[in-house]
Parts: sequence; structure tokens; C-alpha cells
Amino acid sequence: MKELVNKLKGDRVIWSFVALLALFSFMPVFSASSNLAYIGHGTGNTLGYLVKHLAHICIGFLIIYWVHRVPYHYFRAISKVALPVVWVLLAYTLLKGTVIAGANASRWIQVPFIGITFQTSTLAASILFIYVARYLSKARDENEPFQTSLIQLWLPVFITLALILPANFSTTALIFSMVIMLTFIGRYPLKYIGFIIGSGIAMLLFFLLIAKAFPDSRFFSRVSTWESRIMNFTTDKPDEDDYQIEKAKIAIASGQFGGVGPGKSVQKNFLPQSSSDFIYAIIVEEYGLVGGVAILVLYLLLLFRFVIASHKANTLFGKLVVVGLGFPMIFQAMINMAVAVELLPVTGQTLPLISSGGSSIWMTCFSLGIIISVTKKDEEIAEELEEKERRKEALQRLIDKELAEEDLIGDEKQEVYEEEGMYSIEDNSRNPMNAVLNK
Repeated sequence: MKELVNKLKGDRVIWSFVALLALFSFMPVFSASSNLAYIGHGTGNTLGYLVKHLAHICIGFLIIYWVHRVPYHYFRAISKVALPVVWVLLAYTLLKGTVIAGANASRWIQVPFIGITFQTSTLAASILFIYVARYLSKARDENEPFQTSLIQLWLPVFITLALILPANFSTTALIFSMVIMLTFIGRYPLKYIGFIIGSGIAMLLFFLLIAKAFPDSRFFSRVSTWESRIMNFTTDKPDEDDYQIEKAKIAIASGQFGGVGPGKSVQKNFLPQSSSDFIYAIIVEEYGLVGGVAILVLYLLLLFRFVIASHKANTLFGKLVVVGLGFPMIFQAMINMAVAVELLPVTGQTLPLISSGGSSIWMTCFSLGIIISVTKKDEEIAEELEEKERRKEALQRLIDKELAEEDLIGDEKQEVYEEEGMYSIEDNSRNPMNAVLNK
């Protein structure tokens, strides 16, 4: 274990906070999955869901480990190549989105031969943030005009958002807000940012007008859901979302200061998304105000660490990558908590590293791996380069040794041939058997 810890590079504080959040997630997920267990197979046995969550967390930490070993500047080029691939995946998801538990889940696709579902918008968000950071760091050096940025920066941004919007408004709004924040930090001109915000609002209104004109189209099927959620948030009209909020508020009120105890939640049996979207309500019910505030503080400390990591980064691209990948995690966590206490309408955003789920955990870990790669110190980078050189030298020595052995074997064969007298089956004499007879 000590040897494994020594191999971990980068900011150890970020490693610690991530590990704490992941370890804490097991008890709430184990407890909150009972509702799914009863619906799924009628036994209430949540052990399978716990093992599944453990597998997701383990794979997530392997992703962090592998990604943090890669120099972060490699992702500059990767983002440019990966963005068109992401568009293809988003378009496929929009057309062929799968159905989960009978619900319209057009934001997921099912991976062939494996059987797991994957939310492509989470991958698109990470790739897009890296792409925006890449452009801003490049444009800062080259001082490109606004017309160029419209094509190279905002056109890819709006294409990505347009492919996500029909299935997931909350994720689209979050990504757009984070891109605007990233451009502001990257010192993109404020007058152009204002123009882009206005253009984004105009495009959204145009989309809603088309949805009103074609209400029966499957591409606009989610628009009515957005409207009902906003209307129910501003009024007291009861519906399914209001039911979830009411149960979440009951859970939070039941927790009081110290909570009812781990695994003793009652509202987990009534909340439909108790292990994912509303897991924070279950945490407060079981661990009370103390547990709820502790989770909030952990995320805020992680945000503070991201700010420090961004400040210490050696390059502008590194600074923007930390902001672009780190801040959305914290904002997503805040949105999840705000929904549970009815400060925001129901959005479907999970609690990073705590809510159950595969693709959301893995993409969060992918982003964390890149952030930790940025935080690696100069001596750690030098050590990795030295290790890489040692491996190249060792490989070259093996190649030289093999070549030397082949040369030695060739020389020995040549000596044997000279001692025995070499002959050839080629003969220009009249008798073609002379070569054999002479031997």
C-alpha cells in the first residue's frame, strides 16, 4: 500500500478529498438502494448495488491513476480530435437513446457487448472544456480577431450544446454557464461575451418556438417536462416532481441535527431517485445537519484546492483546464443540494463521487485525473521523464544485445560454411547434377 501511495503524483490534498468523498458514498448508496432492490427483484437486498458501486468507484480510481500519469498538455491535441467524435456520439444518442426502467432516457446509450449505459453528455462536457481552454490559451498568444473566434471557438460550443439540449436542458445550461465563466477568466473581451450570451438566449427561444410548433416530435418531448418543472417550482401545483421534493424535504426535516442513523432512513423507500438525484436528502436524514454540512464543507474545500492548483499552474492552458474541469464538479454538487432543499427546480444532476452511477463517476474521475496531472511538481515531472529515459535506454540495450547475438550467430555459421566448403545448386555447366555430385 505504501509503495502504491508513493506512486501517486500531484496534489495529495485533492487525492485525499476525493478518497474521502468516495469512501463516504458507500453507506448512503447501500442504504438508499433498497427502493431499487424492491422494485427490481422484490427482495430488498442491496448488496448487489453496493458491489456495483464499488466496481464503479474502483474503475474510477484506476482512471484517475492512468490519466494523471499522462502529461496534461497532451490533451490539447486530443480535445481537437475528440470533439468531432463526441458530436457523432451525441447525435447517435439523440436518435437512438435507450430506455431505462421504462422511462424516457434519451440521454444514454447502451455500449454494445457490455450491456452498460453511458451518458454521452458527461464526456462531451469534459472534452469541450478542454477544447475551450486550448483555444483561449492559443488565442491569448496570437491575439485572434472576434470573427475567427466565432468559427474556431463558438461554433463548436454551440454545435455541442445543440446536440445536448433536446434531451437535457439542465446539463446544457450548466455547460454554457461554465464556458462563459471560463472565457471570462481567460480574459476574452467582455463585449463579445455579452454578445454570445444574448445569442445563446435567442437560440434557446428559437428552439422553444419550434418545439411549440411541433409538440408531437420526439426531439421536443422533453420541453413539456421543463415547463412543468419550472411551473411547479413557482406554484404549489402537485405532480411527480413536487412529490419528490416533498419527500426530500420530509427526509431533511426528519434528520434534524444528528440524523436517524446510518441505514435507518424512511424516505428512501418513497423517493424514486434516492440513490442518485436525491441522495443528499437521504444523507441529511441519516446523518443529520452534521452530515449534510460536512459534505458541503468537503466540496468547498475541494473548490478551494482547485483555486490553489489553478494559481500554481505553470501555463495558461493548465490554469484554464483546472478551472474548466474542476469548477463544474462543485457547481453540479451545489445544484444537487439546492434541488434537495427546493432552492432550484428538479434538474436530474447527480452528486459527484457520491451518487450511484457509472458514466458520471468515471467522467468525474477522468476530469480529476487531468487536474491532478496539472498539479504535478517540476521534480515529479523530471522524475517521470528520467524514468521514461531509463526505459528507453533499457529497451535500446535489449535491442543491441539481440542484434549482437544475431551477428555472432551469423559469424559462426559463416565459419562453419567456410570449413565445410560452401556450394551452390546453381551451376552453369552442361551437367545439372555436378553441384550434387561434387558435394
